[in-house]
Amino acid sequence: MLIRAALAAWRQVFSRPFRRILVLSLALAVALLALVCFGITRLLDAYHQGHPLSVDYPFLDALAFILAGDGLFIALAYLLPAVSALVAGYFLDDAAEIVEHTDFPSDPPGEPLPVGRALLYGLRFAGLSLLVNLAALTLIFIPVVNIIAFFAANAYLLGREYFELAAGRFRPMPEAARMRTEHRPTVLAAGALIAALVLVPFVNLLTPLFGVALMVHVHKRLSRGSYALRLRDRAANPAVLPHGH
Repeated sequence: MLIRAALAAWRQVFSRPFRRILVLSLALAVALLALVCFGITRLLDAYHQGHPLSVDYPFLDALAFILAGDGLFIALAYLLPAVSALVAGYFLDDAAEIVEHTDFPSDPPGEPLPVGRALLYGLRFAGLSLLVNLAALTLIFIPVVNIIAFFAANAYLLGREYFELAAGRFRPMPEAARMRTEHRPTVLAAGALIAALVLVPFVNLLTPLFGVALMVHVHKRLSRGSYALRLRDRAANPAVLPHGH
């Protein structure tokens, strides 16, 4: 089920209906990353002017030395999930609506989240992602462990947040959270696919649209499975249902 959903989501990312959103999301992601890069370089300049490399702050000095070189791109990779969260929150409803219309035309469409609530969830998503990945960044000097920590943290976080954003178009957020908990292994596996994409340079800029499209498919398939299970339970236990149901 998950592999079919991932293939369908990947196909959607490059489909004609997605083209405008793809261009806009890439432009927004690149602009945000450029802004973050500018901010980091300015902070590094200020740090070096105030604290020349010395033994006073060995960890900060080593981190600044790494970030001043190619390590800046590593830092941006750790910050990309937070940027992805902002982009996903902005384009969520447009992308989800296209997936629902093209791949599930016979199903009732979801309801867009109110603008204020969508911004709130997007900012919460970005904030959590930033905290988690900054924590993972502290392990940058421990080979293998840093990659595992980065992948595991983002598999959980991206799976949880993208699923709840997609499910929130069809059900209240508390119910979306309960559904995620009930199907935790599937949602975590879907999150792992999104986290794997984050590890691929340049291709990871497609993370927001792929994440939205994937979780729309996952939510739809899980919803149909739950509905079929309820129908089976009703047929097996008609006496437990109120009259007329």
